[in-house]
Parts: sequence; C-alpha cells; structure tokens
Amino acid sequence: MVSILKFRRIFYTIEATRKESYGALRHCHSEKLCRVGLFWDLDNKPPNSIPPYEVANKLRIAAASFGVVRHMVAYANSHTFNHVPHVVRESRKERQLLYSLENKGVIKRNEPHLCRVCGRKFYTNEKLVNHFKQLHEREHAKRVNQIESARGSRKVKLVGKYSMKMDKYKKAARAVLTPKVGYGLADELKRAGFWVQTVLDRPQAADVALQKHMVDMMDHRRVECMVLVSDDSDFVDVIKEAKLRCLKTVVIGDISSNGVLKRTADTAFSWEEILMGKAKKEAVSVMENWKDRDILKRLEWTYNPGVDKKKLNMDDADAEASGDDDIEDIYDEIDNDYNDDKGSWWKLDSDDNDVTN
Repeated sequence: MVSILKFRRIFYTIEATRKESYGALRHCHSEKLCRVGLFWDLDNKPPNSIPPYEVANKLRIAAASFGVVRHMVAYANSHTFNHVPHVVRESRKERQLLYSLENKGVIKRNEPHLCRVCGRKFYTNEKLVNHFKQLHEREHAKRVNQIESARGSRKVKLVGKYSMKMDKYKKAARAVLTPKVGYGLADELKRAGFWVQTVLDRPQAADVALQKHMVDMMDHRRVECMVLVSDDSDFVDVIKEAKLRCLKTVVIGDISSNGVLKRTADTAFSWEEILMGKAKKEAVSVMENWKDRDILKRLEWTYNPGVDKKKLNMDDADAEASGDDDIEDIYDEIDNDYNDDKGSWWKLDSDDNDVTN
C-alpha cells in the first residue's frame, strides 16, 4: 500500500512538471520574433582595414538583437572581390620581409611554425608552405575529386567521411596559403553565413541588384525588419517603401551624403558602434520604442471625409427620427389619458363647478 502511494506521488509530480514545461514552451512559441534581413552593399561599404569574417560576425550579432536573422545578403562587382586594400598589402610586405630574414638565418623564432593539419614543426615558413602544398593540398584535391565523381549514396558516405578532414584543411590553409583571389573577401563572408553575389562591372550595378532583392523580400513578406549596410543615398526610396509597408528599418554606416539615408530610417548606427558592440546595447531601447509606436498606431484616429460624413448624416437622421417618435409617443399618452376618463372634457369641468358651488 505504501509503495502504491509513493508511485502515485511520483506520477503526479512528473505530470505537473510536464504540464509546466509544456506551458512555458507554448508561451515562448506564442511570442513571434521579428524576421530580420541583413543587406550589405559591399561596393559602398567594404571592410578595408578589418578582417571580413570578424566584421560579418559583428553585423550578424547586431542584427540578431532586433529579431531572428533569416537572410544575409552581400552584393558587389568582381573588382571589389579582386581588390586588395592598402592595409592588407602593407601587412603582406612586412610578413614577406620577416620570412626572408628567417630563411637567411638573421632572425630566429622562439617557437617553430606548426602545421595545423598533421602537427609537424618547421623552423622557417618556407618549409612549412612547401610541406603544406606537397602533402596536404594534394590530399585535399584527391578528396574533392572523389566526392565530385561519386554518385548517390556513395557520395553521401564520402562527404560524411571527409567532412572533418576538409574543415581542418580549410582552417589551416587560411593561415598558411595566400588567397588566390583578392584577400579572401568572398570566402570569408560565405564562411560567416552570407549569401554573396557578384554582379557585372558596371556603375550602380550592385545597387540596382540589391534594391531589387530588397523589394522582392518585401513583396513576398519574408522579412519584417530590414538592416542595410550602406551610405549610398540611392537606397532612400527603398527605405521609404519599407516604412510605408510598416517594416522596421535600420541603417549601418558612417555619416555621409548629409545623413539622408540615416534620417530616413527608423534608427541608424555607425561602423564603430557595430564593431565596439554598442549597437547591441542600444537595440533594447529601440525595440521598446517600436513597441510603443505600434501601440499608438492602433489607438490613433484617422479622419476619412467620405466615411465620416456618411456616419454623421446617418446619426442626424436617426436622432431626428427618434425625436419625432418621442413627441408622437407623448401625444399618444395624453390622448390615452383623456380617453380613459368618462365623459367629455366640458362635462368634467361642469361637474367640478357644481362641486365647488
């Protein structure tokens, strides 16, 4: 009997905790998070002096403070991806000078160069690069060829088999090998989760393509908050269209073109605020202002002349009709009172006179 009672207590406690957890999950799902789209104009706002992967992560974190980031898009022409910034060129020259001094024996490192794939150590960078190209680059090329030549379930098995080795090779290659195109801008943005698109080398080609993409997102209602990384005033019309469709708009960029783009959007952040993390802190107050604005929009009264005139005329007609009905009811009550008494009114008056006499 005691064991049955204990089992009942355990069962009821488990059932109560299950209901509480289900209610909490239901409450979390009931609150709809805003869908955010991050659009980057690389022609106008490239990360020149900052590593692209770091900048992309900072932008994603800042955009995630406004909701769930569903789309991250970056547009630029081929010149932007092939171009190497001055800061990167200078750092490469300094590194090559250091490596040449190492090869000559003028400078000796305290710690040897380490291969991030196999763990072997080398005293010069030149030996490390030769080892990496002769061994690991060839192995990577063989794996890629095997996966591309396979079909069906065999291809799936090969991808699962080589996935960890390929990821390890890619991470090591970023530090050892020099990027073949530019300074690896496109690859770094793709690694951060951006959908990178190259357009033709024409003036304003990237702006036009990005504007079409943003309008398409608005037409299909895929985003509720648009975050634009640009300083170009050509995007003012798109931001205005987004505001007319009751979307939240955020602009990220430095102050230029008299700040027209920033004044048009709901809120704006500078490039430094994004990199320092200030935008994430300020996003809380921005979200509260948006909630207050939505509540006021629901409560505000708008004047529509045609509809309001019709309502006014209908109300006056109803008031007049109700007034006439009230007067008729009063007259009917008076007539009923006279009809209820016996005799006519002059006879009643005469009877009253007789009584007084």
